[in-house]
Amino acid sequence: MFLGDDLIVWLLLAMGGALFAGNLMALIRPPESPHSETDLDRAPRRRSITMALIGLLVAIAALGGLIAK
Repeated sequence: MFLGDDLIVWLLLAMGGALFAGNLMALIRPPESPHSETDLDRAPRRRSITMALIGLLVAIAALGGLIAK
C-alpha cells in the first residue's frame, strides 16, 4: 500500500497544512488587484482566521498521530 497504513493521516496533514497556509497568506498578502468585478479586495478576516485555525488544529492532530505511532 502506498505510504503504508498511515495514508489518511498523511492526507490530513497535507490538507490541514494547506488550509492553514492558504488562509494565512490570503490575510498577509492579498492580491494587488481583483481579477474580475466579483472578486473581493481582500479576504474576509473572521472567516480566514477561523479556517486557518481549523487547518492548524487538523495539521497538529495529524502530526501527533504520526509521532505517536
